[in-house]
Amino acid sequence: MANLKSSKKDVRRISRRTARNTATRSKLKTLRKQVVGENPSPEAKAAYASALDKASKNNIVHPNKVAREKAKLAKNALHAKVRQ
Repeated sequence: MANLKSSKKDVRRISRRTARNTATRSKLKTLRKQVVGENPSPEAKAAYASALDKASKNNIVHPNKVAREKAKLAKNALHAKVRQ
């Protein structure tokens, strides 16, 4: 257990941040599952891309991962148009 007052504050701060980051990552996974399914709606894709950008801005997800996921979204959308 932390002894210094500032260390005790750090423990509380870290636990709050960890909870917030975990919730954000869980939300991203849920949105990704909605997008990966059959015929995802454009609204779901936009919500996922927006959530990725926000997570990147808050340093929860690495920017390169966001770029990779958004490229994957665009590629799948392109292939969906070709298949129809």
